[in-house]
Amino acid sequence: VQLVESGGGLVQPGGSLRLSCTGSVFPAEDDYIIGWFRQAPGKEREGVSCVSRHDGGYYYLDSAKGRFSISADYAHNIVVLQMKGLKPEDTAVYYCAAARRSFCTQDRSFYNYWGQGTQVTVSS
Repeated sequence: VQLVESGGGLVQPGGSLRLSCTGSVFPAEDDYIIGWFRQAPGKEREGVSCVSRHDGGYYYLDSAKGRFSISADYAHNIVVLQMKGLKPEDTAVYYCAAARRSFCTQDRSFYNYWGQGTQVTVSS
């Protein structure tokens, strides 16, 4: 099982980035969730967004609502986090993670599979 993130980089405040998570995680018939987390220096890793293959359910961190959008292409094993209106406080290493469960959760302890992360820096 391998998850690979891409799309991070340096962007000015107000800018946009598109993060992608690719990889074969579970058989197509399984229920699973894919989550995006982030960790800023000196802070705990927090759940940013999640999408459920079971029912298409999702969640967003309050500070991400209205700015971030998650989408999934299960046929190609890609989950995308589109980020707009980026702020300096969004600066962090962003990770995608997967778990064999039906419904989304922000609790990182449920996630068994993690990518290596991609750096997002929002700065002028």
